[in-house]
Order: sequence, then C-alpha cells, then structure tokens
Amino acid sequence: MSFLTRLNNVRVSNLPRIIAPFTRTLVKDTVAPITDIETHTGQKFDKDDYRLVRFIDKEKHVNTEFAINLIEEVPPKACKERVVWCDGGSGPEGHPRVYINLDKPGNHACGYCGLRFFKKDSHHH
Repeated sequence: MSFLTRLNNVRVSNLPRIIAPFTRTLVKDTVAPITDIETHTGQKFDKDDYRLVRFIDKEKHVNTEFAINLIEEVPPKACKERVVWCDGGSGPEGHPRVYINLDKPGNHACGYCGLRFFKKDSHHH
C-alpha cells in the first residue's frame, strides 16, 4: 500500500492526535524563551503579558546606556558668573536657552539636559 493510499485512509478527526507530538516538538525546539529586559523607563512586562508576543522570534533590543546615567558622568562645570546659560550644546542638537542662577552653593542642573554648573568662589582681598 502506497503512502498516499494510507494517507487517504486517515480520518480528519484523528489528525490533531497524529500531528500533535510533532508540533509540540517543533515549537519547543525552535522558539527561544522570551526574556524581558527592563527599559530606561522601568518598563518590564509580566511573563504572562500578551504584549510579549512581539518578541517570540525576535530579541528585545534595549539600550543599556540610559541618558540619566550618562549625564551623571559629566563633571559639573565651574563658573565665575552668578548667572549662566545652557543651550544643551547649541544648534539643532541643543534645547532652548535657559538661565541658571548660581548664587546658592552646590550644583545647579539644567532642567532640559541635566548638565550641572556651580559658582567657583573668587576670593577678594
């Protein structure tokens, strides 16, 4: 009896039972487990969240260099003036110019980009 003849004798109702072991093996072996990485905003889905479906055959790419951490690596800038301005580097990469009062001691951060400034004390005799 040929394969096609035997295939014609298979009842449609038996197909799920016949192919089930093969599909489980294929799915289990070919789909990597989904690992959800936390983003800079703290977003991390629960393991049963339906939104993880988009990462079934793809890796979730998350930039681990968060801006808040990068700006902390820039040392505060010492200034002689009481009031300084920050434009985030000027040009199209920057932000609107803001003026920062340095009268109080300590670091003063720009509200747009987070760069820090402080007033360097000048000693007059």
